[in-house]
Amino acid sequence: MRLSRALQDVQTMNTLLNGAEELALAAGEALPGAEHLLLAALALPDGSARRAFERVGADPAGLRPAIARVHADALASVGVRVADEPALDAAVARNRSPKRGVMRTSAPAQEAFQAATKQAKARKGKLAGADIVAAVAAQRHGTAARALRAMGVDAEALAEAARAEAG
Repeated sequence: MRLSRALQDVQTMNTLLNGAEELALAAGEALPGAEHLLLAALALPDGSARRAFERVGADPAGLRPAIARVHADALASVGVRVADEPALDAAVARNRSPKRGVMRTSAPAQEAFQAATKQAKARKGKLAGADIVAAVAAQRHGTAARALRAMGVDAEALAEAARAEAG
């Protein structure tokens, strides 16, 4: 018995949003951003987000290190340098914020999620990881946009590849 598209979308949404929240909390951030949503999309079992990256010659595994570089560069730009990154990562993991009930996200993550669901609805298809990729790639500012640039990814080409992958 096949699940209805709406039920599949709810399951995908739960996986995406819970995954993004877990990634944000693990990084010591209170709110998931578009970058966490993008990482969560890459982990979806449909594989469409990963294939969109591969269509433009980008390694999906390079996103997480690119995000870390963007964060380090942002801190360095205001004079903060981390001497012992592994110790900092361990401290963040020990002091992880607990989940707080109703999930909230950053404005860019909300915008990307809404754009992705609108795109899936417009094509009368189920929500796919590639929808998230297309929506995040369309954003010009923020950590996710800077991480894609750091990877050398053409955001417009990635968005187009993601739309093609989504169907």
